[in-house]
Amino acid sequence: MIFETHAHYEDERFDEDRQSLLASMRENGIGWIVNVGSTIETSVKSIELAQQYDFIYAAVGVHPSEIACLNDTEMEFLKEQARHEKVVAVGEIGLDYYWEKDPEVRKRQQDWFRKQLVLAKEVQLPVIIHSRDAAQDTLAIMKEAHKMQIPGIIHCFSYSPEIAQEYAAMGYYIGIGGVVTFKNAKKLREVVRQIPLKYLLLETDCPYMAPEPYRGKRNSSLYLSYVVEQIAAIKGCTPDEVITVTKQNACNVYQISQD
Repeated sequence: MIFETHAHYEDERFDEDRQSLLASMRENGIGWIVNVGSTIETSVKSIELAQQYDFIYAAVGVHPSEIACLNDTEMEFLKEQARHEKVVAVGEIGLDYYWEKDPEVRKRQQDWFRKQLVLAKEVQLPVIIHSRDAAQDTLAIMKEAHKMQIPGIIHCFSYSPEIAQEYAAMGYYIGIGGVVTFKNAKKLREVVRQIPLKYLLLETDCPYMAPEPYRGKRNSSLYLSYVVEQIAAIKGCTPDEVITVTKQNACNVYQISQD
């Protein structure tokens, strides 16, 4: 059974068929799903989904592009949510410089990133890291997180194999999704080739980032088999091995029983 480590099933693009789609997961080989918050609202919705389905878990956190809503009161609320029994991580948190060029706003992203890392340390949960066009600043802050003994995942990894090696050396996991199937994804395929399977995780980021042959359409966990096949081809192993090892990795980082 596949462990889907990063989904957004609270998204409105699933409003029409969410229930039937999630009901079909087990019969299609998807054994576990972590639904990841990106705002206070979606974090709460992620917990609600996790309460409805025994195979769904939640992550709570505020995406770097959404930090304008944050203050001490909201952070205290987020900490309360992080203590829920179905919450397995703080995320997605991090840095996103793709849209944001203002140095002051980037500095605020860094500040709230660090504050959410401290929150994760307080509640003893791993972190799920979003990083876009912010390779060096993210790596520097994650080196601080490593010193604080905060485990976690670099979600939707998009940087060089060399940076991936630095994360793996610190024990961080690398999230691999549909992009690895794209024809122009040579750098990510090289990351998969170089990084040992014991540091890789399967994810979709659905409804975004659908793999080939569904690129541009709504993504779902049902398409993870295409990611599995691509990783297996790169690694020269079987799809079953990819599924088994990545499931063990996910259970390790999220502290979920493998039964």
